[in-house]
Amino acid sequence: MNRIEKKYKELGDKKALITYITAGDPSLEKTEELIYAMEKGGADIIELGIPYSDPIADGPVIQAADQRALDNGTNLFKIFEVVKNARKKTDVPLVFLIYFNTILTQGIEKFMKKCEETGVDGLIIPDLPLEERGEVIKFIKGSKIDLIPLVAPNSKERLKDIINCGGGGFVYCISSFGVTGVRNNFDVDLKSFLEEVRTVTTLPLAVGFGISNREHVKDIHKIADGAIVGSAIVKLVHETSGETKIIENKVRELKGY
Repeated sequence: MNRIEKKYKELGDKKALITYITAGDPSLEKTEELIYAMEKGGADIIELGIPYSDPIADGPVIQAADQRALDNGTNLFKIFEVVKNARKKTDVPLVFLIYFNTILTQGIEKFMKKCEETGVDGLIIPDLPLEERGEVIKFIKGSKIDLIPLVAPNSKERLKDIINCGGGGFVYCISSFGVTGVRNNFDVDLKSFLEEVRTVTTLPLAVGFGISNREHVKDIHKIADGAIVGSAIVKLVHETSGETKIIENKVRELKGY
């Protein structure tokens, strides 16, 4: 049992709040501080976005954060050091949102070993084709790292294959067509979409893309096991230069404390 599974067991009937920041924006030192601040504010699971030059699933807010992080000299080795340091102070589940090419550049086996050594609990790989998933699963098997499946409203034909092909932790359910970003409404009948996903898995379902305020979180928690907030937090981190108290209070507000 890894930290993600333990967290969901601890939550019981309560719903998870999953928060996202871009590693290295505004700095790697701030990234570590923000992990603690978000946990203090009530985040149950924290996603760290690994900056990438062409993040196809991300909207302008996260794209800009990725570029700032890259300009700061952020790289995967330095992010692993942040995780290693954070693990001395916290057991909050940490998940990488990472593009496949970044993993390939390191070498899959080497990358997975580093995740396990430093304390990464899960991976979300938006551009990992189903056909190439076996290469990743080969090195995840027997570890405490979850490959978190990502499903979209247009995944219906392949839901079972995507989720049951070595997936674990939770299912990341995309709320809308398109890329990440703050929205006022969602493109699809989420309730029906989630009901369909539930027919093929017993994993917890978490919804992301467009969730930015307490009302959104409350609505998502009525139909899913977790709500994922990304762009709204990334935007606030940029606007406040990563002021930890402000981010902690934002997470606290999202959580409903």
